[in-house]
Amino acid sequence: MADNREDKSERPIIIKRVKKYSHGAHGGVWKIAYADFMTAMMAFFLLMWLLSTASDEQLAGLAEYFAPASVSESTSGAGGILGGKVIGEGASVSNSGSPSITLALPIPNNEIVPSDEISEDELERLNYEREQQMFEETKKALEEEISKDPDLSDLAKQLIIDNTPEGLRIQVADSEGVAMFPLGSSDMFPHTQKLIHMIARVIKSMPQKLSIAGHTDSTPYVDPNGYGNWELSADRSLASRRELLSGGIKESQISRVVGQADTELFLKDKPFDASNRRISIILLRNHPVHGIYKPEAKSIGATPLNAPKKP
Repeated sequence: MADNREDKSERPIIIKRVKKYSHGAHGGVWKIAYADFMTAMMAFFLLMWLLSTASDEQLAGLAEYFAPASVSESTSGAGGILGGKVIGEGASVSNSGSPSITLALPIPNNEIVPSDEISEDELERLNYEREQQMFEETKKALEEEISKDPDLSDLAKQLIIDNTPEGLRIQVADSEGVAMFPLGSSDMFPHTQKLIHMIARVIKSMPQKLSIAGHTDSTPYVDPNGYGNWELSADRSLASRRELLSGGIKESQISRVVGQADTELFLKDKPFDASNRRISIILLRNHPVHGIYKPEAKSIGATPLNAPKKP
């Protein structure tokens, strides 16, 4: 018995020390991060695919959704993001759903954007009417500007604004007792310069090109050097061009500058009337009247100067 106890005491004692390691990169946390990354990548490529197959109208709907300005009266089953339309051919629109959020996006040159739902004739008519509205607003702005300036309010009757097939025509004309230029000269009076500068301030942001024409009455005029009504009307139109540029009009906006002497009288039955001596500034139409759309010929309205019925 003693030998057995002795043998047990002589056995070596083995101590096992278990070291604990943190899992770190060898744990399962990376799987969650990787899954999140793959989900984000899938969503990204899905978004790219949607954008590549969406129409311009649907893309505009997306832009409206992320920059809301007002609530539209229309409804859409998609909550307004794609306007209730299914991407791809055969798009359909839901007749029910929540109100969509829309934003009036700026359109270059204030034009209607072409769409598969609008015919060419309808698009032409809409763009013509849009331009007509711009002309009406320009006319009102010119009338307001001249009325609130004490130095120009007395010249209101010198400013003739009417709508022509060529575009919105703004004319600065002489009247009995009030001239825009000295007799036989292209040097403007100060009040004429101020009036031209006022016109420039109002129309400088318009997208239309400008046509400038100088006109005289039928009174014969030739100096000893042969300088006559043709040269005078051309020089006055060039002087008007310089003042428009000085007032803020860009040089690229001016399309043509001409002198027409007495070939286009304002009052054809009164060839010597003072109103025939004038400068004509026309905002040329970007959408002229042609095709099957024939709007009624009507003037936006001319200020009193015994304006003729026909332009």
